[in-house]
Amino acid sequence: MTDPRSVIAALRDGRGLDGSGAALIAQGLADGSVTDAQAGAFAMAVLTRGAGEKGRVALTRAMRDSGHVMNWDLPGPVADKHSTGGVGDAVSLILAPLLAASGVFVPMISGRGLGHTGGTLDKLESIPGYICDQSEEQFRQIVANCGCAIVAATTDFAPADRRLYAIRDESGTVESIDLITASILSKKLAAGLDALVLDVKAGSGAFMPRPEASERLAQALVQTANGAGCRTSALITDMDQPLARSAGNALEVTEAIRVLRGEKGALRDLSLALSAECLRLSGQDANRLEQLLDSGAAAEAFGRMIAAQGGPADLLDRSDAYLVAAPVIRPVLAGAGAVSAIDVTALGHAVVALGGGRVRAGERIDHRVGLSALAKLGDAVGPDAPIAMVHAADDTAADIAVAAVQSAYRIGEPTPSGPLIRDRIGGDD
Repeated sequence: MTDPRSVIAALRDGRGLDGSGAALIAQGLADGSVTDAQAGAFAMAVLTRGAGEKGRVALTRAMRDSGHVMNWDLPGPVADKHSTGGVGDAVSLILAPLLAASGVFVPMISGRGLGHTGGTLDKLESIPGYICDQSEEQFRQIVANCGCAIVAATTDFAPADRRLYAIRDESGTVESIDLITASILSKKLAAGLDALVLDVKAGSGAFMPRPEASERLAQALVQTANGAGCRTSALITDMDQPLARSAGNALEVTEAIRVLRGEKGALRDLSLALSAECLRLSGQDANRLEQLLDSGAAAEAFGRMIAAQGGPADLLDRSDAYLVAAPVIRPVLAGAGAVSAIDVTALGHAVVALGGGRVRAGERIDHRVGLSALAKLGDAVGPDAPIAMVHAADDTAADIAVAAVQSAYRIGEPTPSGPLIRDRIGGDD
């Protein structure tokens, strides 16, 4: 097949997508020989007719191979984690050094936040001096020396996805499971992984709130990644409440450091569960994870990574000196009762409105702002027990955020939290 129109017509007519057709489209997206009109028609054909499991694998491989694909020669397995996004999700900051302390190498290529979910790179860039944009040589050296690195993708990785991502937004095809799957995995698999664990969120703060939609996405991701040659499984996890007690960049780094120092809670629990899944996929023993966290070994690995990427060598000991606080900090009060429901997406939008996130790619953010001490389901609140603390740049922004957070919480009879991990998909062999 040499003409993208025949690939589009085959999809349109329900004949699916084969390897040669996927390669033609992916290479054409990368080099510009596929026009915007053809790319939009391709995306619409995938949305309406589906690519099928084999077509999804073929598209993922082709998009991965449209750019540079890394390979590693390291004395241990290479693994990573991907989350579909949530509020208060700082797992990557804990999981990467924890796996490094376990002997697994973690070349984590992450993104910046857009919409109501925070980005790992935004969190790390609240640390003075931290450099996300590393050359491949520097990236390799940091991973080899520290066991982990968290960096931004270069333009060499999956260029077909970068173009198709923009086309999907323009053509109204963002919700296609096949295209979402190929987009996520083409970038992750370009890092040359042996194993990948996926954290697929479900609930009021998730990209796909309905459990059945989250399960479909998890199944597609696991089947496709395994079909493309990377051992993969997924945990479907709760996002009916914020994962951590904080939402906002510097605030989440502070909370992640507390977890690395031994603090208990859902953020620690999920970090351990996802790390254990990574180790199991990599054929490693997961029994020492809690010991590595409690002994400070993971914290030491985190400190080495931060220093290697330009941050302060004493961040763990002097985080208050480096992570700048917002000038206005105000409690959010509610009537006496217990938290019965939380609109987690609304909390994420409140952080964005404070300046802690972005509506459009490229917008500057204020790393100081956000929410802390977030109440969770079943917590008692009232005049002496705030729902949250707002961290704002000024009084006007604080007033708006207080009202938004109050609206996001429903106070009534106590509602117990559901399970943190709702289901596990794949990885049985």
